[in-house]
Amino acid sequence: MALLDHVTLLLNMMRIRRMEEVCAELYTQEKIRGFLHLYIGEEAVAAGVLSLMRPQDNVMATYREHGHALLKGVSAKQILAEMFGKVEGCSHGRGGSMHLFSSVNRFFGGNAIVASGIPQAAGLALAAKRLKEDRHTVCFFGEGAMAEGAFHETMNMAELWKIPLLFCCENNLYAMGTALKRSQSQMDLVKKANAYNVTANSVDGMNIIEVIEKTQIALDFIKREQRPYFLEFKTYRFRPHSMFDPELYRNKEEVMNWKEKCPILTFKGHLLQKNMISELQIQELTLKVEKEIQEAIIFAEQGTWEPIEDLEKHVYENDL
Repeated sequence: MALLDHVTLLLNMMRIRRMEEVCAELYTQEKIRGFLHLYIGEEAVAAGVLSLMRPQDNVMATYREHGHALLKGVSAKQILAEMFGKVEGCSHGRGGSMHLFSSVNRFFGGNAIVASGIPQAAGLALAAKRLKEDRHTVCFFGEGAMAEGAFHETMNMAELWKIPLLFCCENNLYAMGTALKRSQSQMDLVKKANAYNVTANSVDGMNIIEVIEKTQIALDFIKREQRPYFLEFKTYRFRPHSMFDPELYRNKEEVMNWKEKCPILTFKGHLLQKNMISELQIQELTLKVEKEIQEAIIFAEQGTWEPIEDLEKHVYENDL
């Protein structure tokens, strides 16, 4: 897939940002229940990596996955309906915010268990290789997942078995609420990947152009060598870990300093400076995004609650 034009890249980051902002509002109105983990500040990673994905490619994500799902083809309507618990949601209202899933779009979650998507992604990549399918397989996870055994076991297996898998670590420095420097003795994540003989690189995750350039290098390597590749995206979430998080582990000054690196504002400024977009175009994009999200809210609100007689449906394998 050819690189999306710069205006579309900006649009996609704006789509993620606005959807996340609206989700926060809807959560306070108790229209979205359960846990809610927002991606605000990290948009350049999903928008950049997924600009290189094709419909047949596999994507596995974490519970902070709304933006990844949106850009992999799951509509905002399906996403919000899922968060509302409606049957029209991509997981039929049974998964909620953390369990977005769409086999049609080859988006395999959305998973509430830290690091659990990593070995699953290895399975998808290995299957594609053995079946000789033309697919990329990409797995997103946070730096906190790198303290889990599933990460280390999968990294070792991926290199040993030559599994063509792109590991995408979204390093936002705090995992759930513990600073990287307080939880892991080796803070150089590239070195951790190298320990398993996996080729790795570090990326400015607030710069969408660098995200795309280094991701393309990784994908080319994986296709050519049929081996794994690890990318560390240095990014930052502007909101707390979840809507329940009192955010006592970092100070406001640090957050404000990172907000100055906002991937949307900096990319927008770059495009304006280079005369690659106009203020009028930005206004048009803003209206386009707002229309998409407002239509999604209406769709979700008008959605259907699952009938009580379906409570045990899909619980056991023989019911499927």
